[in-house]
Amino acid sequence: MKLLLRLLVTAALVLLIANLLSGVHVASFGTAVIVAVVLGLLNIFIKPILVILTLPVTVITLGLFLLVINAVIIMLCTNIVGGFAVDSFWTALIFSVILSILQSITYKIVGDDK
Repeated sequence: MKLLLRLLVTAALVLLIANLLSGVHVASFGTAVIVAVVLGLLNIFIKPILVILTLPVTVITLGLFLLVINAVIIMLCTNIVGGFAVDSFWTALIFSVILSILQSITYKIVGDDK
């Protein structure tokens, strides 16, 4: 049940950010749900590999390179999901930061902390 709640919250936040941020385009709520699922899968399977491969750069930048990895994950998601588009890398970076902050706040309010 928690997984379903997290997916729906993430989908709603993706749709909200797409309406607020001009460079992000989502076709419908169904597309936002698919984006939430794909982002979750990419974060489970691809992100750890990218983190390990870029560990020296991440250490040198004191962890700031993780923001770049998050933007790359968003860009990968745009290539996988039809109906979801992010115009540029910088828009993906801003999108990922806003999504992370809003997810943290929402999960804190709902009481679904990790």
